[in-house]
Amino acid sequence: MNKPLRRIAIFCGLLVLALLVRNNWLQYVKADSLATDKENRRVSIERYATPRGDIIVDGKAITGSVASEGADYKYKRTWKNGEMWAPVTGYSSQIVGATQLESLEDGILTGNDDRLFFRNTLDMLTGKKKEGGSVVTTLNAAAQKAAFNGLGNKKGAVVALDPKTGAILALASTPSYDPSTFAGISTKDGETFSKLEKDADKPMLNRALRETYPPGSTFKVVTAAAALENGAVSDIDDKTDTPDPYKLPESSSNLTNQHGVCKNATLRYALEQSCNTVFGKLSDTVGNDKMIEQSEKFGFNEATLDTPVRAAESVYPEDNRPQNAMAGIGQASNRATPLQMAMVASAVANDGELMKPYMVDQLRASNLDVIETHDPETLSQAVSPENAQKLQDMMESVVKTGTGQNAQIDGVTVGGKTGTAQHGVNNKEKPYAWFISYAQLSDGSSPVAVAVVVEDGSANRGEISGGGLAAPIAKSVMQAVINSKK
Repeated sequence: MNKPLRRIAIFCGLLVLALLVRNNWLQYVKADSLATDKENRRVSIERYATPRGDIIVDGKAITGSVASEGADYKYKRTWKNGEMWAPVTGYSSQIVGATQLESLEDGILTGNDDRLFFRNTLDMLTGKKKEGGSVVTTLNAAAQKAAFNGLGNKKGAVVALDPKTGAILALASTPSYDPSTFAGISTKDGETFSKLEKDADKPMLNRALRETYPPGSTFKVVTAAAALENGAVSDIDDKTDTPDPYKLPESSSNLTNQHGVCKNATLRYALEQSCNTVFGKLSDTVGNDKMIEQSEKFGFNEATLDTPVRAAESVYPEDNRPQNAMAGIGQASNRATPLQMAMVASAVANDGELMKPYMVDQLRASNLDVIETHDPETLSQAVSPENAQKLQDMMESVVKTGTGQNAQIDGVTVGGKTGTAQHGVNNKEKPYAWFISYAQLSDGSSPVAVAVVVEDGSANRGEISGGGLAAPIAKSVMQAVINSKK
């Protein structure tokens, strides 16, 4: 063979070798990732080839499937009371994909999860069509309805937790959307989704998990915990030696109060009347490092809190002295999700033990075999049991005689904290109304802790308060949980 032909043969051989390597790389190394790639159209076709399994609340399905109008997709998703449940389920749309539980538990719902292999093999041998499994949530339907109806046409969110386990009992966000309106693949579905995305009121934003707000005076519970844990106060009924107004450290600005006679107030009275001066001074006394440490015990500054839907990070910041004093009353750069503030109330109610929040109790196969069960998990001991009892005493005083009296429930001990959080440049925007609380029954158990935030742009500025707008919603949610256990 002459030299030019030999070179051509070698070159062709290298091309064939490269083709073999590439082919094997795609078939064996990349096969799994390509098969599950969201851009692979076959994935979505398979997702809607059979009816999806259901998401379950209180033993009943809140989802379903119907025949689809699409040529490639045989079935599309439906929801019962979609607007109420969208913050829990997310959506599953033939045109835009899936989010939240519909996405995270897609393998179970479609029946394609590896853990269903044995079940699917038996069905194949018997000629039975493959069926999706079900996702059993921790949600309480009555509590969810109370939260959703309580928010009504206001912007806001509600989160209710079981303090003992961390189970999410309610997760409401308004305004909301109905996932059924864009579950298909038609032009109308696409137009509906586009309109929702562009809506200035952000109905597709999960405010309960994914929006952070200045927590306002509800954060004073955390500051009180830091003061007790670090010895900044010796007893909740001792005078705090606080001036009124309080001059912020290293600043010419004064911190004032909206309620009560706060000069030298006790910690109990300061929480009852929401004295800014007392808690601003205590935050400075404890110091920024210790305030961060205490906040993190309650769940702040955690970037990977999964419920399994990931929550936005709540932040207690590193800051200078005057800003740290303001952060101690829930202002400055202090930011929290409604979930985070429900966790604060939950930890206090549970004698200081903070449980990890979760909303999926079980995953089940189509024949109801249990594939996975969630075990409650402790996140931290946020505060000592002794100091948790003191915080309970103070939060119960807030509801008995302080700013949270609208949350009182006959025959039930309720602890709470109101908050009115300023926001906007120079606080020019209307404030957010907050309320966090827990209910304690006569047997000493605490079945529910709640956080409510309301963005009521239609209310008069002077009428916006946590006690007025948010506390009644929290009360109705707590009552719903208590009544469901009777």
